Amino acid sequence: MANVTIIGAQWGDEGKGKVVDWLASRADIVVRFQGGHNAGHTLVVGNQTYKLSLLPSGLVRGKLGIIGNGVVIDPVALLAEIERVSAQGLKVTPETLRIADNATLILPLHAALDGAREAARGAKKLGTTGRGIGPAYEDKVARRAVRVCDLAEPDSLSTKLDELLLHHNTLLAGLGAPTFAKDKMLRDLLALAPRLLPFAEPVWERLAVAKRDGERILFEGAQAVMLDVDHGTYPFVTSSNTVAGTAASGSGVGPGAVGRVLGIAKAYCTRVGAGPFPTELFDETGQKLGERGHEFGTVTGRKRRCGWFDAALVRQAVKVGGIDGLALTKLDVLDGFDELKIGVGYSINGEIFRHLPAGAAAQAAAEPIFETMKGWEGSTRGAKSWAQLPAQAIKYIKRVEELVEAPVTLLSTSPERDDTILVSDPFAD
Repeated sequence: MANVTIIGAQWGDEGKGKVVDWLASRADIVVRFQGGHNAGHTLVVGNQTYKLSLLPSGLVRGKLGIIGNGVVIDPVALLAEIERVSAQGLKVTPETLRIADNATLILPLHAALDGAREAARGAKKLGTTGRGIGPAYEDKVARRAVRVCDLAEPDSLSTKLDELLLHHNTLLAGLGAPTFAKDKMLRDLLALAPRLLPFAEPVWERLAVAKRDGERILFEGAQAVMLDVDHGTYPFVTSSNTVAGTAASGSGVGPGAVGRVLGIAKAYCTRVGAGPFPTELFDETGQKLGERGHEFGTVTGRKRRCGWFDAALVRQAVKVGGIDGLALTKLDVLDGFDELKIGVGYSINGEIFRHLPAGAAAQAAAEPIFETMKGWEGSTRGAKSWAQLPAQAIKYIKRVEELVEAPVTLLSTSPERDDTILVSDPFAD
């Protein structure tokens, strides 16, 4: 059986959590490989709703969850999330969750710097979640990060904090923000160590054994391709690489272990925060999409911007993200519209593009080129087979496939985990 990697094919919030949860029934291990607690997955299981930020979604299915080295971990947020879902009945112990011992930690000073920088930008804010993700990745690249393994070495941790605070307190003071005291930070981290270290191990070794034994691994990405720090709408992006190749480096496996890549895309398009969004709607249709889709960020609670499906954008994500097939979600939100539009390209200063250029000015100037399709009568909500879909809805899906140059291999027709149409099993050989 092949491994599977799941990534977002738009700007995040595509419904990856439900799809990961659904596919986890076919997997043995579920691995988070990048991002931090700025990501949010909502899983609806019967009358229970689980909101996960750091925990791998497979835990809801009783699968072994792994947080890879590519994730930046806020230990306080992680432990609070474990307590919250445990109260809902999930079993999260060192037997069900493992954490890479070389993963970078997010500390309170990272969130403070994140917030101070956004405040200093004023009207030019990037729209970060303010949770310290970017500054933590900066420290990782600059080789001054505190990692999970450092919690087991108090003397080494103390030395690391000296360098870290020299850097961050200088920046915070320059931005007019409060600075941090080493003694308190050291005490707080050492107090967290006994609670976090039982979960820690070199997860690359466990994954190597799983690969040898033929276990099926599901790699779970956060955010989406168009928020990738290299390939997204820079600078309005996240601080990590969100493409499928990161599953290898972010969990300690070879690139051959990534397996089939499933990209998740809504049947329309949404975005949280600032940045270009060519197919965004500012009228009643956009408002209707938001209301019917319950479009509020899982992590931030912010209202999502809504617009028509952007096939040019998703085609770009397919190419750079390594996507083999699409899971199309929230098709039911489009029920009852008289007509639907699909973005097929952009007009930028009189020139036609089939992709979003890398330059920020060009992205901001992009005007969508739309193709109009007839809507459908009847409901797609809860459909579990193609036969239950209106003919015009099938035409819409087929047109999406043509434009993005990738097959729709899975279709989600409601938030319920079993309201899913499987065209082809990504785990099949």
